Amino acid sequence: MARVASTSTAVVLPKPCHFNSHQQSRTFINFPFNNKSRRSHRLFCQTNNPSPVDSPTTEENGLVGSEAEISGKPATETASSTGPGFPEYPDKSFNRRIAVVSTLAAVGLFLSGRLDLGVSLKDISAAALPYEEALSNGKPTVVEFYADWCEVCRELAPDVYKVEQTYKDRVNFVMLNVDNTKWEQELDEFGVEGIPHFAFLDKDGNEEGNVVGRLPKQYLVENVDALARGEATVPHARVVGQYSKAESRKVRPVVDPRSHG
Repeated sequence: MARVASTSTAVVLPKPCHFNSHQQSRTFINFPFNNKSRRSHRLFCQTNNPSPVDSPTTEENGLVGSEAEISGKPATETASSTGPGFPEYPDKSFNRRIAVVSTLAAVGLFLSGRLDLGVSLKDISAAALPYEEALSNGKPTVVEFYADWCEVCRELAPDVYKVEQTYKDRVNFVMLNVDNTKWEQELDEFGVEGIPHFAFLDKDGNEEGNVVGRLPKQYLVENVDALARGEATVPHARVVGQYSKAESRKVRPVVDPRSHG
């Protein structure tokens, strides 16, 4: 309703909104309110000069809440879905799955490196070159004295196999079982007191050095590489690690005179 004023008295009647002294015109803003079954409108009264920093009114908050109820989602979820969202952090279940997969991968890598797909002393000795043939073919030779009961020998078998596969075209690999009485002379000749005992021979059969017991794989690799390149000496001529005593060997008679096992 309009405001009535006179020179002496003034009567002010209830008004739906505030007007300033310059008789500004009222403006009505139409907010559509959608519903599946009906369509209604809400009217709000606003002056021509609204404050640029006005915060949302109670009616506007109610409108957002009503729209959230119609959509079946909480008001906070509706508001957050329209704005830029933040990635959710992994929960405990996801972290546990990652830990299990990482552990299984580490165990598999360890076992594949140590067991090398089940390579054993028996496999290596079966593929080894006979001792007499190795001394006569003009190549340098690696002679390993071993025993089936030797724990260190079994542990080093995968490493020996890998080195053999790398250098087998240039270097002979011979396996002599200390339990076989056939090799008594060779045991004395090379002074075998502990196993595994690796003797490194040049192409003429002369010993350039030996390595005994559990040692890093690099010792074996560097000595074999020196033989393959025809070096006069090996870098590790006399090195001793943890070994099994040759005195513990289980002597057995020779079954096959040509056997190197």
